[in-house]
Amino acid sequence: MDIILKYFPDLSENQISQFSKLEELYTFWNAQINVISRKDIEELQVRHILHSLGIAKVQVFKPGTRVLDVGTGGGFPGIPLAILFPETHFHLVDSIGKKIKVVKEIAAALDLKNVKAEAIRAEEVKGEFDFIVSRAVTNMDEFVKWTRNKIAKKQKHELKNGILYLKGGDLTGELQHFPNARLFNLNEYFEDDFFETKKIVHIPLKKK
Repeated sequence: MDIILKYFPDLSENQISQFSKLEELYTFWNAQINVISRKDIEELQVRHILHSLGIAKVQVFKPGTRVLDVGTGGGFPGIPLAILFPETHFHLVDSIGKKIKVVKEIAAALDLKNVKAEAIRAEEVKGEFDFIVSRAVTNMDEFVKWTRNKIAKKQKHELKNGILYLKGGDLTGELQHFPNARLFNLNEYFEDDFFETKKIVHIPLKKK
């Protein structure tokens, strides 16, 4: 919990309580349904929770914002962001039902009323969203195809509506079709070595 408070010192008592429960909850559920590798479960705070919260360093979501988390797996980045932004609505989707079961159980245990979890393919999701978040579920060309028609027109944030994508390494080739993509290096916000090559990609999108 100390690592979360180091970078997000203004949490409420309820948020601190929710974040502090995550390790126990994920350890329990991961033993039933494997959603995080054994190596990574020991590094949950940094590699999953803090990594997810990197999005909050790039864009603070305003109350009423709608966010779609595509390929959420066990609930990342959606669950940590939902704790941090209780007045933002998060729709977490994954095509694998057992992963969504874990997400629903954890959201219920934390009493996260701003989370909806659904076992569905991204292309089939209905509705419009201010931002679509994800952690490297596929290449960007494919991801944009899945999500382009789900972006709301009305803008209310500093960053334009679109994709906020957590990914690492050299993204030059992958982003060649997206000249308006903007990269944020997470090592500028977090000191841990894990973030040395980790980035957030912002791609503004207009609904076609």
